Amino acid sequence: MTDTIIDSQILLLQAAGRGDRRAFEQLYRQMSPYLFTIALRILRRRGWAEEVLHDAMLAIWQKAGSYDPLQSAPKTWMTTIVRHRAIDYARLRANQTTSLESTDFDAPEDDELQSLSSTFADGLPTTSEARRLSECLNSLPGDQKQSVVLAYYQGLSHSEVAEHLQQPTGTVKSWIRRALAHLKECVGI
Repeated sequence: MTDTIIDSQILLLQAAGRGDRRAFEQLYRQMSPYLFTIALRILRRRGWAEEVLHDAMLAIWQKAGSYDPLQSAPKTWMTTIVRHRAIDYARLRANQTTSLESTDFDAPEDDELQSLSSTFADGLPTTSEARRLSECLNSLPGDQKQSVVLAYYQGLSHSEVAEHLQQPTGTVKSWIRRALAHLKECVGI
């Protein structure tokens, strides 16, 4: 993502924080397809993803005044809000229909992990960024890659990833922390 786009998003968020509805509308038009993709990947149901996107965009509107560009990029900040809302929504739905213990989480197969370039590319603005992320993801050790995929692609919490991989939660947190640090450096963020 170029600095111009990031600067534009920062200005839109700041204007929305001051109550500028047109700025928020423009931000919504720019970001909603990407944010919807994040929610849909986690929830796997269109209706649920639409509900989460709506809820998350309201939260973004309400919290826009507290956004700090020194803490994170606008896209990262908004993605985090959507991701957390989607995970909370999935847990709520899981608690309403079945217990988490009876839910069978399928680990991605090696060929699925190899095809992550197309999976992650859907929401990225350019194919060069998607290729770079895919190459960086594929350069991770298997345990780190699988932990990141389960946490960010399947929307599992650290403790759920640990249970699924039958590893201590602290180990999984370390794998994810190292993987994210590697991805950040590798992608050049």
